[in-house]
Formats: sequence, C-alpha cells, structure tokens
Amino acid sequence: SHIFLLNCDVCCSFPMVDMLAAHRRYGGMGTILVIKVSAESANQFGELVADPVTHELLHYTEKPETFVSDLINCGVYIFTPDIFTAIEDLSTQRKDRANLRRVSSFEALQSATKTLPSDFVRLDQDILSPLAGKKQLYTYETLDFWEQIKTPGMSLKCSGLYLGLFQHTSPHLLAFGDGTRSSKIIGDVYIHPSAKVHSSAKVGPNVSISANARIGAGVRLISCIILDDVEIKENAVVIHSIVGWKSCIGKWSRVQAEGNYNAKLGITILGEAVTVEDEVVVINSIILPNKTLNVSVQDEIIL
Repeated sequence: SHIFLLNCDVCCSFPMVDMLAAHRRYGGMGTILVIKVSAESANQFGELVADPVTHELLHYTEKPETFVSDLINCGVYIFTPDIFTAIEDLSTQRKDRANLRRVSSFEALQSATKTLPSDFVRLDQDILSPLAGKKQLYTYETLDFWEQIKTPGMSLKCSGLYLGLFQHTSPHLLAFGDGTRSSKIIGDVYIHPSAKVHSSAKVGPNVSISANARIGAGVRLISCIILDDVEIKENAVVIHSIVGWKSCIGKWSRVQAEGNYNAKLGITILGEAVTVEDEVVVINSIILPNKTLNVSVQDEIIL
C-alpha cells in the first residue's frame, strides 16, 4: 500500500513510523522528509516551500541559484502506488511532445553526448516540481540530525552520529569500561561481541570495532571505524581513520588524519588486507588493498 524510497547517500534517524503516520493523515500521493538548514548552505540541495499549517508542498526547486527557502529535501520519501501512474503519465506526455517538437542542433548534440534513455525520469525536476501545489505532495520535518555522505570522511562523521543516537534508542549496544577489568571507554563506542580488546587499551570517543578484531595492549583509538578481522598491535594509535578488513597495524605505529570530513584526504583509509609494519606513521592517506607499508607516508594515495 505504501513505498519508501531512500537516497543511498543519506544519513539520518529515518523516522519511518512517524513519517508513515503523518502521510496517512495528509492523504496525498507522497510525503517528503525535510529539514531546516542554514540559508548559506540551502542552495546545495533541493529547496522547497511548504504550507506551515497543512504541510502541503507548495513549491520545489532543485539547487536554485538564488535563495528560495531554508527547508530542504532530505532524500527520504513515502509514496502510494499512484507514483507509478505519475511516471507513466510523464512518459506519455514526452512521447506526444516529441512527435510535435523540432529539436535544435544544440539539443541534439547534448542528447548524443548524455546518451540518456528516452524514458529517463528525474524524481525532483520531473515529478516533485510539477506536482507541488496540487495537494498531492506533503512534507514531514525531522528535528534530528541529517547529513549527506559525499566524501569518505563523511561516513566516519555519520558513524559518530549513529553511535550518539544509540544513547537514546539502543544503549545496550554501547560499550562501557573503566580501564580496570576491561579497556577504558570514552564517549560513544561500539565493540562487536566477538572482538578482543586488551584491558590496557583506551577507546573512544566515536569508535566502532567490528567482528573478530584484535586490539592489543596500550592501543589508543579515537574517531575511527575498525572493520572485521583487523589486528592492531601493542601501543599503536589510530585517529580519524577507517581500517579495512583483515588489515594489520604494527607495534608503535600511528594511522591518523586531521579529521576534515569534507576534504579528499581528510581521513586516512586502509583498504582490505593492508599491513602497516612496526613504527610506521600513516597520515592523511588512502592505501588501496593488499599493500604493505614499511615506510611512513603523508598526504598520499598508494595505488
């Protein structure tokens, strides 16, 4: 009876239950999750105007050149099956127009280079904008966090947002420790039950440790994601980094970055099965899989 559609690069609390309840109250064809952002950043997204009382979508424009609204599209939707009728009607209208309209040489050149299929439909420009103000689309505003994952670093930031969310929704998933019998835990930390973390390690904030990871004595982990089967040996340090599956970080080594989540090399990423040997420093770098580092590197992409 209803269909959720989610953009794949979105990080938020996904309030599905509340959104569905609101959608049923509105009685329209679709409901869009929206959030308020600063006026300076709004033009990076789809801006929209909604009725403050009924929440009906009145106007929608994708990445406008001039400011329209500080309310933006979060890329999370709920539709009734009528959305398919709207898409079908659009395709029919295009075919009718194509039979009547002459195409300029410039348009022909553009279409040849883009090579888009004739039935290509853009949800925002082709569906949302034309249906705005027709009592078909409504908005549901979230007051929780929302981010787009446009860089590798943003996935690390978003991991921290989800760990923070666990404080309210799933506190049992978060690790606790005072450094006596177990490792010292600072802030929000997730440790998979199968992972082994030495009691002298210090972990957090914003750390996620995946299955079968092995964290040695004296290790310090800050703002990082440690994936499955990773080994981090004694006294190593990992900060603002993602460590790929089956990787190994040697004794007294440092894998770190500045933590600029929007920069190309704002975090350090080790691909699958990367070995960082003892006493090697890796800073602001991306290391592709199956590499062994026996010398220190900074601001590099190791292919």
